[in-house]
Amino acid sequence: MRNWQGKRYWLVGASDGLGAALAHKLSRAGAEVIVSARSEDKLQSLVDDLPGKASVQTIDVADDESVEAAAKAVGDVDGVVFLAGVYWPFGAKEWDAAKATAMADINFTGLVRVMGQVVPGMVARDKGHIVITSSLTGFRGLPGSIGYTASKAATMSLAECMYADLRKTGVDVQVINPGFIKTQLTEKNDFTMPFIMSPEDAAREVIEHMGTDKFKKSFPWLFSMVFRLSQFLPDWLYFRIFS
Repeated sequence: MRNWQGKRYWLVGASDGLGAALAHKLSRAGAEVIVSARSEDKLQSLVDDLPGKASVQTIDVADDESVEAAAKAVGDVDGVVFLAGVYWPFGAKEWDAAKATAMADINFTGLVRVMGQVVPGMVARDKGHIVITSSLTGFRGLPGSIGYTASKAATMSLAECMYADLRKTGVDVQVINPGFIKTQLTEKNDFTMPFIMSPEDAAREVIEHMGTDKFKKSFPWLFSMVFRLSQFLPDWLYFRIFS
C-alpha cells in the first residue's frame, strides 16, 4: 500500500466530476492536494471543502505557456494525476472540425504537455507517481465518437510507452480506464449508458488502484470485459456488433 501522508499530489482537471471526488479522497488520506483546471472559482470552492492542505493552480492544458507556468508554480510533486478532458458525441458523417481538434488537443496533447513538464524532474530524482486517465473506449474504435475515442486510445498508448520505459525506475506509471461516469460530459449522451458510476464510486476505484503497484485498471470490471475481449474479435464481427 502507498503511504499518502504528507505527499504532494497535483490533480490536473479537478474542478468537478472524478477529479474533484479524487481530490477529496486523497485529502482525507493525508495528501497535500494541488488542484488545477481553467475555472479558478470552481477550484477555490473545491479547496475550501477539502479537509487537508490544498491549493489552487489554474491551467489551460491546451496552451504551452500556461502549462509551463503552472508546472513551475506547483514545483516538485510526489505525484501527478491527469484527468483533464472534453467530449462531444458525433461521428464521421457529422464531423465537427473544431470540436474534434479540441478533444485531441486537450485529452491527448494536453497530457503530453503536462508530462513534458513533470516527467524529466521525476526521472532526475528517480522518484514519482504518474496516473493517466484513459477510457474503456480507448481499446477499439467506436461509432459516433470520432474525437474522444481516438484521443483516449492515444492516452492509453502513451501510458503504455511510459510504463515500458520507466517500470524499472523509481517513477511509477499507472493508467485508469473508466467506463461511464455521471458528469457534465456524459450528460451530453442521448443513449443508455450501462453500469454508469457516480464520481465518488469511480474515485474509490481510482485511489484503490493508485495504492497498488499494478499498471492498468479498467472498470467497472464486468463492463470492461466487453471492451477488452473486443480486441480479439475479427474486424467483420466487431464492426457488425458495435455498429
